[in-house]
Amino acid sequence: MVRQSVVALWLGIAAGVAAIGEEPPAINPFGPRQETREDALPGYVELSDGKVYAGQVYLTRDARLQIFDGEMQRQREVPLNAISKIECRVDKEWQEREWRFRENANDEKVYTGRSYPARIYSYILTLKNGQKISGPLSGILYVAPEGEAKPVKLLLHKRDKGEFGMDLSSLVYVRSAEFGEEALRRGKAAAKRASAAAAKR
Repeated sequence: MVRQSVVALWLGIAAGVAAIGEEPPAINPFGPRQETREDALPGYVELSDGKVYAGQVYLTRDARLQIFDGEMQRQREVPLNAISKIECRVDKEWQEREWRFRENANDEKVYTGRSYPARIYSYILTLKNGQKISGPLSGILYVAPEGEAKPVKLLLHKRDKGEFGMDLSSLVYVRSAEFGEEALRRGKAAAKRASAAAAKR
């Protein structure tokens, strides 16, 4: 009896599909999957090396950007959906030299010949109401470009350093980020230009 009911159910579904005149779309189990986050904002992020990532931008779930407000002299938490633009300022940058003691019982230090790049950053947040907040900031931005299976993870630093042998230009950072449909449109155009320029090199 149960088997007859199941068969009847499948026949009914088949008849319904035939009546509609089209088959359901095929699902590729090996195709890229990308879940759209409900808290994501359209926009783009530009890096210091000229790369641009345009798509849906979001933070770690339930997180806010932590910024020390220089004017108010206190830590503030700002939700991403309250921000229209993020701009990074390089407050200081230098090549840090590696030093070591000449001998175990000697206080004299000698330069090893190795160095690494280092930077200190601050940021300007422009809120949707026009207010600006500036100061050191830390956080993680994720950008999910259209058609990509995985989002791009980008760090916002208070300070950063590279590996030995790197120069300052190799220490890439988030230069700016903008949000909104118009920003997404401009970001896509900028990403295409950056990709074309990189292909010509």
